[in-house]
Amino acid sequence: MTQNTQGTDGTEVGQGTQDAVRAAGTGGARAATVVVTGASGRTGSRVAAAAAAAGLTVRAACRAQGFDWQDETTWAPVLRGADAAYLMYPSDIGAPDAAQRVGSLAREAVALGVERLVLLSARGEEQALPAEEALRASGARWTVVRAAWFAQNLSEGPLLTELRESGELVFPAGDVREPFVDVRDIADVVVTALTSGDRWTGRIVEVSGPRLLTFGEAVAEVAAAAGRELVYRPVPARAYGEALAGFGVPAEEVEFLVGLFGTLLDGRNAHLSDGVRQVLGRAPRDFADFAREAAAAGVWKQP
Repeated sequence: MTQNTQGTDGTEVGQGTQDAVRAAGTGGARAATVVVTGASGRTGSRVAAAAAAAGLTVRAACRAQGFDWQDETTWAPVLRGADAAYLMYPSDIGAPDAAQRVGSLAREAVALGVERLVLLSARGEEQALPAEEALRASGARWTVVRAAWFAQNLSEGPLLTELRESGELVFPAGDVREPFVDVRDIADVVVTALTSGDRWTGRIVEVSGPRLLTFGEAVAEVAAAAGRELVYRPVPARAYGEALAGFGVPAEEVEFLVGLFGTLLDGRNAHLSDGVRQVLGRAPRDFADFAREAAAAGVWKQP
């Protein structure tokens, strides 16, 4: 097992990231200032922490800092003077406007001298391909990180709220198997791509966890770690969409999500990817370790 060490803020930095930073310090290309979009979100917060722990200067790009993907006038102040950027498009990289926005921001970044860009994409999501192509066409030194379903989707956000308050996860995944990936592994891969010169330039890296789990099995592992009864109840994608509409989600977004879940959760992603080992030289974190750590922090305690 590869050793991890703690960054100055207590964040674990993977051995692969450490090696890349050491290489950068001995002549490799190193991004001194990194723009992190979605810096307050699941992946962005970890990328920002890992980048800071690796000695990079992090420039947070989120609405709280005046950055808005939908307002192009907010882009240049964040991008100007930076060396690289991590791009995470809300609400999904396959959203109808994602390709146009990603392409426009990437071209502006290149024009401002921010040539190294890493884009978070989704493994198996056909709707994400236009955004990936827009990045490639921008003239940037690019890397695409295609991720499996995040383990932290069960410990942060709306699925956590559902589990914690009702003890039940209602979701349209059936009994399909998914290799849940720890977002800390995504962050380590991103930072390594940013600090390894051109080693990962022009590459698509697919990352997943080390084993396949159904959503029911994942919830069962969470329940065991949390010491409380939690259950998973599968529903059809259309029924799930109707429930979202009932909670006030706009009709256009509901239709997109129904279509997205209908493809992403059809079994196409029921396989492992070795991107974490390729980039970091170690195995990905296991879902059981994630569940134990989150449970110890009291994530799934009843309110």
